[in-house]
Parts: sequence; structure tokens; C-alpha cells
Amino acid sequence: MPEDFTTNEAVICIRGLYKSFGDNHVLRGVDLELYKGENLVVLGRSGQGKSVLIKCVIGLLKPDSGRVEVLGKNVPELSPKDLDKLRLKVGFNFQNSALYDSMTVRENLEFPLLRNGIKMTRKALNSLAEESLDAVGMLHAIDLMPSELSGGMRKRVGVARTLILDPEIMLYDEPTAGLDPITSADINQLILDVQATRKTSSIIITHDITCAKVTGNRVKMLIDGVFQEEGLFEDVAKSQDPRVKPFFDYNA
Repeated sequence: MPEDFTTNEAVICIRGLYKSFGDNHVLRGVDLELYKGENLVVLGRSGQGKSVLIKCVIGLLKPDSGRVEVLGKNVPELSPKDLDKLRLKVGFNFQNSALYDSMTVRENLEFPLLRNGIKMTRKALNSLAEESLDAVGMLHAIDLMPSELSGGMRKRVGVARTLILDPEIMLYDEPTAGLDPITSADINQLILDVQATRKTSSIIITHDITCAKVTGNRVKMLIDGVFQEEGLFEDVAKSQDPRVKPFFDYNA
């Protein structure tokens, strides 16, 4: 289980978030707070707007209306320069890991540093890449190509590439999608390890019941573009709400 957290300091605060694509109304007035040091799971079926939500958090999508405040900054109002600065503090772990197939694992890890103009010697760059890979148990793969990695290994490298910038917030988009149960358990433990050792605050987007149960301090259930239920996993799982109960009955 994840570590307990007691802080009331919100590092992400969302109020009245709406996002539509034409006639498809994906988010319909979402409110959310992520507290410092916690793992917050956003749970729900595919196509409910979970990934759209965190893309709004990081500024990859602009809301139709509402406030998205991250580390005290209202994301939709930021200039491109200020948004880039904020993204250095927020790690986005894409569902497919988003590794560059033409780069080695080492080069994939170095890329965020080079892209953001962070100056350091080759020795320091190598050291940081090795440290980040070692933190996720993948140091042995540093000179491999992404095509040589299994799905679980790619997920770990994706996390390492996110950690290399030492973010305050982690956003995980379906971290166990497409993985077998044993590898999924490894990724769940990795999320807990990152929380414990890096003191990160995280939003974990998933439809995986086990992932939600194992990694989340708190769970919010997203259905039809709004949060229908929230609380400890055990409490949400016992909900008799007809919009929530079938999800847990099916996954029981």
C-alpha cells in the first residue's frame, strides 16, 4: 500500500473543467485536488475522459472553460515559455512510453535535458542517465534500442526518462495497460517506490482495479465526464451507485 499522507497542501487544483470535441462532451464540469505527497487514482472505463483530463493538466489540451492550477499557476493562461518552465516540474509518463525508436535508451534519457537546454558535462549527463535508470532497475539496458525492450521494460525506461528532470508531480497515463499480471505488479511497486523515494505527488490514470487498489491513497471515479464517487479504494469499491457498482462487479 502507498505511504500515508497528511498534508492539505494542494499542488493541483481543478475547478469546473469542461472539454468537448465537437458534439462529444468529454469533461462536464470536473473538480479535482491533488495533495502534496499523495497518489491520486482517476479510475474509469476507457473513453471516459481520463487521458483528456491529464492532458489539460500539462497543457497539451486547452480546456473550453474552467481553472487548471498546477503549482500555483493557471495552466491555460501561461505563455509558451512559462508553460515549458512548469513542465520541467511535472513528469508525464505516456501510456505507450513514447520512446524514440531511433535512439538508444541512454539517448532517450538524455533527450529531455538537451531539449530543455540544461547545460552539463558529458560525464554529468552519463551519471544522471545511469542514476535514473538504476532507480527503476534498468541500468543494464542503457545501451539497448527500444525495439530490444519488452513492454514492461519500456514502461520502466519511460518512468526513468521522466524522473531525470526530478519532477515534483508525476502523471501516469494507464501505466499497466497491455502488461501481464506479474509485470503490472512490478510497475505498481515502481510507482510506490517513486512516491516514497522522490516524494512526488502523482495522478494515476487507469482502468486497472488492481493498480488503483495498490497505488492509490485516494480514488476518484470518472463516469460520463464527471466524478461520481471518491474516497479510499475500499469505500469506492463498496459503492451501490448504479453507475459505479457494475465496474467493480465486472472486475471482481
